Amino acid sequence: MGLTSNHLRHAIRAIQKDVDAMGDLLNELDAKLGDGDLGVTMVNGFNNMAAIADDLPDDFGRACMEAAKAMTKVSGSSFGTLMGISLMAVAKQTKGEDTIPWSRLSDLIGTAIDAMMERGGASLGDKTILDSLEAIRRACTELDRPDTVLSASVEAATDALYSFRDKPNRIGRARIFGDKTIGMDDPGMVAIQKMLQAL
Repeated sequence: MGLTSNHLRHAIRAIQKDVDAMGDLLNELDAKLGDGDLGVTMVNGFNNMAAIADDLPDDFGRACMEAAKAMTKVSGSSFGTLMGISLMAVAKQTKGEDTIPWSRLSDLIGTAIDAMMERGGASLGDKTILDSLEAIRRACTELDRPDTVLSASVEAATDALYSFRDKPNRIGRARIFGDKTIGMDDPGMVAIQKMLQAL
């Protein structure tokens, strides 16, 4: 058994269940480094995706595309846009497939990272969600069971968050604060950790 649309439906519902509390924390963190709207993006995006979760097709690629549309429909923020772009990139790679081997997950995460780097202009090492996703991609390489994939992903996201805490943000609005961002968590990296913990 591999990754299916049922897993996507479950993930959306699990995160949406915790998204209000998550949103408050992320708004607070984002207010220190950005526009203060990351939590709003998460709440609106996951509420909208949850509203269509039951109707997502079994074709995993098409399901990812529908989820991307639901996210971007209610979000004008950079985080929402990047989430949509990542889902669309995965959708193109998996269109027509109902089941994706877990061993392909690291490659799909890599596809999402490449798409976000091309659109957003960030690089690995800039202290963004890309660094969390790259850590997860490496941790999931060659794993082929959902339980080990999830535990490895949570650990990788947490380790990335901690390892980048004492580095400055190098892109986006946060970069204007320079070395003042040392010792502060990147809100997007926190969002990745919290979403995985919700699963």
